[in-house]
Amino acid sequence: MSTESVPVDPPLPVDYVERVNLAIDYIVQHLDQRITLDVVAQVACFSPFHFHRVFRTLAGETLKQFVRRLRLERALHLMAHTPKRSLTEVALASGFSSSSDFSRTFKQRYGVPPSVFDIDTHRAQSRASLNAAATPFGETNLLERLPPGENPDGFAVTLRELPARTVAYIRVHKPFEGEPVIQAAERLLAWADARGDGDRQWLGYMWDDPEIVPLEKCRYDVGVEVDDVQPDGEIGRIEFPPMLVAQVPIRGTIDLEQRAIDWVWGTWLPRSAYVPTDQPSFEAWMGRPFAHGLTHYELYLQLPVTRG
Repeated sequence: MSTESVPVDPPLPVDYVERVNLAIDYIVQHLDQRITLDVVAQVACFSPFHFHRVFRTLAGETLKQFVRRLRLERALHLMAHTPKRSLTEVALASGFSSSSDFSRTFKQRYGVPPSVFDIDTHRAQSRASLNAAATPFGETNLLERLPPGENPDGFAVTLRELPARTVAYIRVHKPFEGEPVIQAAERLLAWADARGDGDRQWLGYMWDDPEIVPLEKCRYDVGVEVDDVQPDGEIGRIEFPPMLVAQVPIRGTIDLEQRAIDWVWGTWLPRSAYVPTDQPSFEAWMGRPFAHGLTHYELYLQLPVTRG
């Protein structure tokens, strides 16, 4: 048996995580615009040649694959939640150059053109996977979808204007596997306490809709509002613009939060004069994250909206 060592690539430096996060933030914020390798590499402070390899290593797909997937997933989200939009409007809002480009790319990924795609069945299948991941003890019945029009918990929306905010965050990939969100929150809490920011507003937000996006591709940020911060390793920085949010208070278990999400999206939003924006939905904690344990949550669900 040969004892000759096999060369392996050394682990990537921690600041590469910081730079790839900068690239992902840029892509998400400019998804409806033309995105080029040269520009994204410049944002991440890499040469295009080295950025291509680093991004693929950390993100698990090439830049082109990543951008195409996010555009398709944004299109699915718009098809599900803004049904009055035409497919051409969906295509342009998702960053495709034309409806024909959108249709061709969509069919390559999902096997059928968007005009005949069954978005409800797709969401139901994804919801089943989400329920299984969120209830490790098999109590998936607790997360069954709340039918449109029903509101047994008495949820009520308050519209709230939020100012522009600077947020320091730790990004969690595959948030439904194990306890990476809790661990990220602990690390960010230690970092924030050292700066005197531990009692500021804490946020959790998902960049991907788990009823659209495969769970292994979802990204969740644990964040805290700060006056300013420079990206450093896994600590990222993002600027959120002023926004109007539909806010619902939640004090209870995960099934209560899921029913609130169902009610806001399935009942309140379609009957309101508002449509969702491209910003993520927020969990705005009342106090520190997980301050009441791992099964009882006290937070505000905040959905960014604008008048339709």
